Amino acid sequence: MAEISSELMYELLKRVHAETADVKLGQREIRAEMNAMRGAMVSLHQDINNIHTTLARHDIRLERIENRLELRELAETQARFEPHP
Repeated sequence: MAEISSELMYELLKRVHAETADVKLGQREIRAEMNAMRGAMVSLHQDINNIHTTLARHDIRLERIENRLELRELAETQARFEPHP
């Protein structure tokens, strides 16, 4: 069995330290990517909310237009049965 010297332990600890530093760097990169994705999702959510708001306004406006058309159609139908001077 090979003898474990302090130099060997020192080299192993340096390697472990370097690999740990690489893992920490990878974690930072992943964290930055996650934050970027989170920002994109927030932006997308805001866009969807804006679209829903616009659609709701259009729906209300369409209902008012349909009401007017129904009232106009009703008035035109009534006018057919009223005597004209």
